[in-house]
Amino acid sequence: MTEEEQKYDRGSALSIFGSDRKEDFMALAFALIIAFAVYVVY
Repeated sequence: MTEEEQKYDRGSALSIFGSDRKEDFMALAFALIIAFAVYVVY
């Protein structure tokens, strides 16, 4: 199997983001917001 035949599906067709990098940063931002909210509430 050559490197060209090895193609990885890194995302879902349902993704609303154009790039994986933008999706990763948005996930990180949401995680930080949730963590901060949990820290403040408890």
